[in-house]
Amino acid sequence: MNGSISQKTLRRLLLHAQLLDGRAKSLKGKAGAAQVIDHLGYVQIDTIAVIERAHQHTLWTRLPGYRPEHLHQAQAVERTVFEYWGHAASYLPMKDYRFYLPMMKSFYDPKNSWFRGWGEKYGGYLEPVLKRIREEGPLAARDFENPPGRGKGPWWDWKPAKAALELLFWRGELMIAQRRGFERVYDLSERVLPAGTGTRVPGDGELGRFLVQRALGALGVAGEREIRDYIRIGDRRIVASALEEMLVAGEIVRLGIEDRPGVVYALPALLATAGRLRAGQPGVRFLSPFDNLAIDRRRLKERFDFDFAFECYVPKHKRVHGYFVLPILFGENIVGRLDPKADRQGKTLIARFLAIEPAFTNLDGLVPELGRALGEFARFNGCARVVLENVRPARFLAPLKKALAAGAGA
Repeated sequence: MNGSISQKTLRRLLLHAQLLDGRAKSLKGKAGAAQVIDHLGYVQIDTIAVIERAHQHTLWTRLPGYRPEHLHQAQAVERTVFEYWGHAASYLPMKDYRFYLPMMKSFYDPKNSWFRGWGEKYGGYLEPVLKRIREEGPLAARDFENPPGRGKGPWWDWKPAKAALELLFWRGELMIAQRRGFERVYDLSERVLPAGTGTRVPGDGELGRFLVQRALGALGVAGEREIRDYIRIGDRRIVASALEEMLVAGEIVRLGIEDRPGVVYALPALLATAGRLRAGQPGVRFLSPFDNLAIDRRRLKERFDFDFAFECYVPKHKRVHGYFVLPILFGENIVGRLDPKADRQGKTLIARFLAIEPAFTNLDGLVPELGRALGEFARFNGCARVVLENVRPARFLAPLKKALAAGAGA
């Protein structure tokens, strides 16, 4: 054990490593999206579009002036990022490509019965789909017709060609060349991979060290469970073995947490910056539920004393806070939650529910920052104004409306 770390320092290092403390001003412009993905190790993709989708939101939160075309540029033109399974479906740094090869190879003989059943059911479609892409170039699922008599099914009952495209993608034979809107366009991997991309398959030891370094670089300080869950391409054994080897080699340190049980790990170079870090800028950021910081609900509880449940899949009558609730980060604290909806036709961002945590008392300091952030978030979502429907505490409504009006957001 290399001593202990306070909750305050741990949280500050986490926000710094997550590029959420206002210090990442050098990351901007077209290159910024790829730089953020490289730093974080992954940015998760999600389909829900009640506001801008999660990957766009996560990047915008960290990049002033970010626009969706910057991500398209990185994927489709510069080829500095690619899509595959990271934490879940994710944008990933192209330089990390070879570390995902073991997972790709596992889909040729999957242990999971569901994936194995897919291979048996749709295996006969793989070569015809590959042949068309090989001869015609990049294609989307819509470019393939359903067999006669087969209608359009739900997402788990894709048409055979779509299922084949996904199997080939999981195996690494196809890659996502670009997205048209949100639609995937597939091409042969050898036509997507930039020249010189590493394709040497890592052994378990090398993969484990990669996962530890990626997680600690993006989280600052983390426990074994957090490290294992950050990028999900290695099992418990691989990560545990890497941690022990790196401890012995002095590549990482192990720390206790003051007044808390358990141990955490850190990279020595990042830990050395802890004493130089000061409180971040007291701005407001709305975190996607799929944001790299917010996706781990247990981390939010342990590091920020914030109970967060994602209620999107909960029946409406059982929801407590709303459909697509965003934690509100103010400086170094999570102080509330927002359930937004972008009415794009009406160009209105609707705050269906906005609540400040009962324990938070600095409303006067929060109001102007929250008003400014709501206006900026509205513009990011293609909206010109903000409508507040349900605000708690109620006495917070009038000053927040005033702050919005001052920023022409209401």
